[in-house]
Amino acid sequence: MSPQTKRESGDLRFSEVLSALSFALDLVEGQPEGHTVRSCLVGMKVAGRLGLDAEMRSALFYALLLKDAGCSSNASMMSTLFDADDMEAKKKVKTVDWTSLPHAALYAARTVSPDGSLLAKAGKMVRFAARGQAESRNLIRIRCERGADITRLMGFPEETAWAIRSLDEHWDGRGHPDGLKGEEIPLLARICGLAQTVEVFFTAHGPAGAEEVARVRSGRWFDPALVEVLLAEAAEGGLWKDLSREDPQREVTRLEPDDRTLEATPERVDLVARAFGEIIDAKSPFTYRHSEGVAKVAVAMGERAGFGPDATRDLMRAGLLHDIGKLGISNRILDKPGPLTDEEYAKVRRHPELTYEILSRVGPFRPIAETAANHHEKLDGSGYHRGVGAEDLDFPSRILAVADIYDALSADRPYHKALPKEKVLGILREDSGTKLDADSVTILEDLINENAV
Repeated sequence: MSPQTKRESGDLRFSEVLSALSFALDLVEGQPEGHTVRSCLVGMKVAGRLGLDAEMRSALFYALLLKDAGCSSNASMMSTLFDADDMEAKKKVKTVDWTSLPHAALYAARTVSPDGSLLAKAGKMVRFAARGQAESRNLIRIRCERGADITRLMGFPEETAWAIRSLDEHWDGRGHPDGLKGEEIPLLARICGLAQTVEVFFTAHGPAGAEEVARVRSGRWFDPALVEVLLAEAAEGGLWKDLSREDPQREVTRLEPDDRTLEATPERVDLVARAFGEIIDAKSPFTYRHSEGVAKVAVAMGERAGFGPDATRDLMRAGLLHDIGKLGISNRILDKPGPLTDEEYAKVRRHPELTYEILSRVGPFRPIAETAANHHEKLDGSGYHRGVGAEDLDFPSRILAVADIYDALSADRPYHKALPKEKVLGILREDSGTKLDADSVTILEDLINENAV
């Protein structure tokens, strides 16, 4: 058994990998760290009191951990719609009864064009008033459909996918994307919808706020029977105490059905890397397939350099996940067509640091965390986020840096059109041996000349 297989088998659950990665999804949704894990705890407590069988509880368990898997896919549209920081807009909407016109109008007034003129704000408000419901339905549809597709990519059952697809449906039929009503909404989706709202209000307002929102929205947003189950669990089962623990992830792990636990095998970890690569690329229309492209080029370069299977696999994962830190950057910055301000550029420069912070939480990804975070470092120390030099950059890091530049320059971005391959190679050659590793540039040039990438 190879060292890589050893570190990814036996005692590590697949759910632990997803729980650790959920921090990245919390970032995109503008939620405090642990939102996903705490929502999972709420939902599983409800499921336990309902007496759901192990198969249904397992499907629910992974739906709760992946409920926000599609959250990046509407970030750019949301930022454009509100002319605002998408993460702030998402954070605020979680506490709003957006099916109520007065509440929706107040939310829009507080959210749209925060830095714009009164005229710009008024224009956005008029558009929101005219198209608000249709725009909201579309934003939720994109998010929920994408989330469901990602769970299918990871091999989860249809019950899990449909729980995410119908996450924002409401008991009274006024939810999105399909306007399902009552028991038309899958039971697991009803539990997920209740759990995530209760967690948001618990974190913001404590147990009293969480119980109040459940009661007030019972029969409108939420299945009244599930609300009664939740309130009974809160009164008798110590729900709020468990949510307040320092490590709610440990409590969540205990609630996973024992006979349905999945091992974090190398193959499953690869699927997670690919799925999160898609989540990353969906954040901005200008990064479509970038992670996949970087991984493909980096793997080809690694194989040409003589890397073995484990080192090549690590390089693929690092390529797919190198930009995961961008999930914590606003689309107002990522999609900005003009020059960035110093403050905005400072935020962009932080994304490799966030990449390291996220990946180092995840057991199978700790070995690649530094390589992935090094993708903007340069041999002469002029890169970021750490500004380290050649002595601190191993060969995989050097390969990834070249692969990242090649793919970025070969695609359309807000600040430049895609460049021809020969021009990209010319730029790489200029920095070869000073900022970029000469051997890596030569390997890539050979692969391009052979039409191998």
